[in-house]
Amino acid sequence: MIEWTIPTMTCGHCAGVVRKTVLGADPQAQVEIDLPTHRVRVQTVAEPATLERQLSEEGYAPQPA
Repeated sequence: MIEWTIPTMTCGHCAGVVRKTVLGADPQAQVEIDLPTHRVRVQTVAEPATLERQLSEEGYAPQPA
């Protein structure tokens, strides 16, 4: 399980982009988003560094939770 805080994720659209980005790397990933706390939990086979790079490219740089 990967857990991040994404401070720039502030609305439903942001959360949708984060979810879409993760699922683009691993369509079988389980993504839990808690928008009020900006937290994301991901169960995936994808490499965390790959997801972090892709999220950062989308403008949602994750930080360790």
